[in-house]
Amino acid sequence: MRVLVVEDDRALAQFLRKGLQLEGHTVEWAADGEAALAVAETGALDLVVLDLGLPGCDGTEVLAILRQRSPATPVLVLTARSPVQERVRCLDLGADDFMLKPFSLHELMARSRAILRRSERFADPVLRFGAIAIDRMERKVRYGEADLELTGKEYSVLEALVRRRGSCCSRAALLQEVWGGSTEGGTNIVDVYVTYLRRKLMAAQPADRMSGSAIETVRGSGYRLRSERRITDGPAIGRREFDQPMELARGA
Repeated sequence: MRVLVVEDDRALAQFLRKGLQLEGHTVEWAADGEAALAVAETGALDLVVLDLGLPGCDGTEVLAILRQRSPATPVLVLTARSPVQERVRCLDLGADDFMLKPFSLHELMARSRAILRRSERFADPVLRFGAIAIDRMERKVRYGEADLELTGKEYSVLEALVRRRGSCCSRAALLQEVWGGSTEGGTNIVDVYVTYLRRKLMAAQPADRMSGSAIETVRGSGYRLRSERRITDGPAIGRREFDQPMELARGA
């Protein structure tokens, strides 16, 4: 899962980050409210761990804005503010859970798992961007009306790009999400797998799409999927279509 930790205390943020990474999550950190909202704009988040005592934009303001922009994103609030009315306010603003500082990391992990389980019951298992559709439960990929046969790593790279919905994903971020942050080849391995993906997407490209690769290189930054404004959507992809036989992504 992709988790955002919003905490201005660097030591505490790193403590939370390590704990969540041990749970298998990809974790990003924002030290203030504006940075948190900027990260939230880059793609879907599975969980936000939000401190209320932030510099600049207060945590309650961040919570209110997040709820307007992304109503379904789960939010776990952390704070040293003890009055009951403060907790009630956060819950009324849309927080999914609330923890007072100091807290137990084991309890925070358990509460995070509970929030994620609840959110998964209502989440659409199919990620879509343009003509690309990814069934995360079955690990199946479709581009227009074509089924894509991807390796495990190719699947993970494509999923990371689709989740960002046209925003740039850096090579370092892809390396962290797909390879756990380190390989002998460094970020060059990312370029190799993007090349593999481009070939397969080009081979399966619907006839009514623009020519060229669906994956763009952002010079000096990373990669992104071509914007929906620049590509005419292919046929609508519904859940029923995934009931048809399709090749599963192989392990890389």
